[in-house]
Amino acid sequence: MARAHWGCCPWLVLLCACAWGHPKAVDLGQDDVRNCSSSPPYLPVTAVDTTERLAALRQQLQNQNLSAYIIPDTDTHMNEYIGTQDERRAWISGFTGSAGTAVVTMEKAAVWTDSRYWIQAERQMDCNWELHKEVGTTPIVTWLLTEIPTGERIGFDPFLLSIDTWKSYDEGLQDSERQLVSIPTNLVDLAWGSDRPLVPSEPIYALQEAFTGSTWQEKVSDIRSQMQAHENAPTAILLSALEETAWLFNLRSSDIPYNPFFYSYALLTNSSIRLFANKSRFSSETLEYLNSDCIGPMCVQLEDYSQIRDSVQAYASEDVKIWIGTSYTTYALYEVIPKEKLIEDTYSPVMITKAVKNSKEQALLKASHVRDAVAMIRYLVWLEKNVPKGTVDEYSGAEFVNKLRGEEEYSAGPSFETISASGLNAALAHYSPTEEVHRQLSSDEIYLLDSGGQYWDGTTDITRTVHWGTPTAFQKEAYTRVLMGNIDLSTLIFPADTSGRVVEAFARKALWDVGLNYGHGTGHGIGNFLCVHEWPVGFQSNNIAMAKGMFTSIEPGYYQDGEFGIRIEDVALVVEANTKYPGSYLTFEVVSLVPYDRNLIDVSLLSPEQLQYLNSYYQTIREKVGPELQRRNLLDEFTWLQEHTEPLSARAPGTTSLASVLAASTLSILGWSV
Repeated sequence: MARAHWGCCPWLVLLCACAWGHPKAVDLGQDDVRNCSSSPPYLPVTAVDTTERLAALRQQLQNQNLSAYIIPDTDTHMNEYIGTQDERRAWISGFTGSAGTAVVTMEKAAVWTDSRYWIQAERQMDCNWELHKEVGTTPIVTWLLTEIPTGERIGFDPFLLSIDTWKSYDEGLQDSERQLVSIPTNLVDLAWGSDRPLVPSEPIYALQEAFTGSTWQEKVSDIRSQMQAHENAPTAILLSALEETAWLFNLRSSDIPYNPFFYSYALLTNSSIRLFANKSRFSSETLEYLNSDCIGPMCVQLEDYSQIRDSVQAYASEDVKIWIGTSYTTYALYEVIPKEKLIEDTYSPVMITKAVKNSKEQALLKASHVRDAVAMIRYLVWLEKNVPKGTVDEYSGAEFVNKLRGEEEYSAGPSFETISASGLNAALAHYSPTEEVHRQLSSDEIYLLDSGGQYWDGTTDITRTVHWGTPTAFQKEAYTRVLMGNIDLSTLIFPADTSGRVVEAFARKALWDVGLNYGHGTGHGIGNFLCVHEWPVGFQSNNIAMAKGMFTSIEPGYYQDGEFGIRIEDVALVVEANTKYPGSYLTFEVVSLVPYDRNLIDVSLLSPEQLQYLNSYYQTIREKVGPELQRRNLLDEFTWLQEHTEPLSARAPGTTSLASVLAASTLSILGWSV
């Protein structure tokens, strides 16, 4: 999911400036920050000299008769992660944080970013730059109205602004006698010149049929049926999100970090299919797969990626109606389509259709979670053996879990940057270690691992929090209440077509009961070898209603600033619920298959229903993961799994009788759930 669409949480900005985008707030390991008011000015060694870069950009402004230029942190497809060639704001300012907007005038340069990045920005930017500790377009517009005289022009790249962002700038500058100017050629790119990294050129390939739920022809036919059924009779659908073209044509590549996408657009009509991409990246086999050597309703015509704007403008000059999803369409394409020829929805029909997995896609995604559980269990066993030796740190741990996933069948790398956080770092919900800056893992501290993998059959995302020593009573209570919230939402039965935001509070209730809370979202959709944050599924206000066949994460947490953090995340499938009386009701089936940390569970807090669910879940893990561990002769891991999925007793820890232990063990051997 695109970063621009994750809503911020006002009660905990530090932990959730962009909820669940897994951004990395780099700690450069320096105690000092720049001091531009001293004489001479002081700059840390990490500051980047941007004098020549700004001079080159200002020359471009002069050539375009501009007084200011807006530089966002996005790319042309509103991707959550962006390629190095699209890191324009980072290049011009030196500031590499994942969130922030820069504006350059002929006299000044400024960056606006949120609290996660204030210290980082002070350490990376030189004295050419002002730091504004605010976010959103409103403070930027206010600054522009102060700095730019009336009658002047303010430029922007329309390919880098969403429709809503453009509207906010346009509305803010209306009646100000300052002109907002769309310039399709990016001026930072011109200033960057030959030093700008090249656009990726790896092959674009077709997924094997074994890893797809439907053929691309079946998907195209379905989307065309939706066009024909639409009351406003669209003649074409314009697809701008990279996950849309990847899903529709069952094509993949590696243009975006962590996401198997390729730069592309598509224009689909009832009689033609036009795919805008770099044709040189398609093998002869892939071109044959796309029927690209013919012209007809089921022939994919490949056109040059750079021609999308001109082609859309030419098509829009005819008697047509173009259906778009506004969340991922940039202003560059929006501005060349006459408004009377637009049909606008928040999400395109491809995005909505993709959110519901068919039976084959469900089976594929479930299979990827079994293999992912093997990698996670191998990692947890390794940690138990090595953390007490003092040989593991946050970074080496993250590297090792990525290595283990890479050894799994159909692996295609991690699905996001691994969050490996010990002690107080775990209180930072999106912290990731670096090779230079990390903490040692200790048996005396909580450790939080939020990680996931890309596999040809599915995408995974799981968080487990563990403690190898003696946790405090408060840590155990907090962990148990997070677990209770996870269980309460996972077992909830609710009416079909209920929005996730309506039921989200069930994940928080056990925490709210004692005055605790967390400041991030409770879950997001997930794809089949696509996005780890797949919109529009989830529990936020702008997610669509839950439907059978959707996958979502369920991930409550708790964070004690400066001390520890807890999160428990599972991926769950939305399924039909069995109810006493007839009706259309839904619930969740958890497909993540890794035990929770018994050392942190206070069983006395669990209700009988929660305990029953937990023991049933553990039996499911045994049945689905145990045989795979045995098949691979992973005997230590199998033993660990058996120990960590023993049925939990309703008695308080330390009071379990020998008889009850023997009874539980006997039932487990017989395969009965408790």
